[in-house]
Amino acid sequence: MPDHYPFLSRATPRCPDTLLRQAQNMPIPRVALVNAGAATPLQGLREATDMGLAQPVLVGDPARIHAAAEQIGWDISRLPLIDAPGAMASSAAAQLARDGQADSIMKGQVHTSTFLKGLLPSAAGLRARGTICGHVFHITVPGSDRPLLLTDAALNTAPDVATRQACLAHAVALAQALGIARPKTGLLAASEDVTPGIPSTGEAAAIALWAQTALPQAIVQGPMALDLILSRTAALAKNYASEVAGDADIIVVPEVTTGNALFKLMSLGMAACAGGIVMGARVPLLLTSRSQLAPDRIASAALGVIVAGMAR
Repeated sequence: MPDHYPFLSRATPRCPDTLLRQAQNMPIPRVALVNAGAATPLQGLREATDMGLAQPVLVGDPARIHAAAEQIGWDISRLPLIDAPGAMASSAAAQLARDGQADSIMKGQVHTSTFLKGLLPSAAGLRARGTICGHVFHITVPGSDRPLLLTDAALNTAPDVATRQACLAHAVALAQALGIARPKTGLLAASEDVTPGIPSTGEAAAIALWAQTALPQAIVQGPMALDLILSRTAALAKNYASEVAGDADIIVVPEVTTGNALFKLMSLGMAACAGGIVMGARVPLLLTSRSQLAPDRIASAALGVIVAGMAR
């Protein structure tokens, strides 16, 4: 039965050409696909490979991987294949990254929690002690290649101030790698006023103050309601002075439900292309949703190339 909500877009998402061109002009990373034995993720890696965004390394159950490859008609006979079925696959991919045999790691047919359980604990060796990882979405809409970076809508569920500071720093670094010299950030809250009954407002104000010293290469403002972040007209109507209003490059959300809903509304309602990546580990982690489309997977792979290049 087709979707019937009138506010859902019928347009086709498109991976932005600017992102693709930047990634295709960089060294091609070796991408380890965790639990590669399913057609959809394997096809996603194949598409990335065909576009010059990945050198595949297949990790998982060899029999399932070969069956999935046969299903999509991909000859994988010359590709590296690591025998690590089930929950062992993430740990095997972490080992590849530690040994310098993988430059990024992509989620395959595996639950997100299982995927990350083998990659993010200190024992996996992919994070320096005390490093906080964060997920960043790179969101564009048809007709424009300008990205909006959204963090954290997928990894940190109820981030404290320190975690949001780390997520902001990751997003600023990515924005600069994308060529945005001084990214503008809005710290999302329900109101632009610091209100004791809404803790996220006071926390946003604290993060904005911290960023003045910690991230002088960025313009960071908060707390800001969503209308102020997205609309200069709304800011003028509310007499709200802001360099960020209507011109934000980054939105930092207070918790995962808000970010996840915002990303999905943009995807479904605006045909947005949303590439996603986890930053802060030794190598980038490509974390896509099972419901995301091919342009999203390609955008995620392109981000993986760019973030892997940042580490070189």
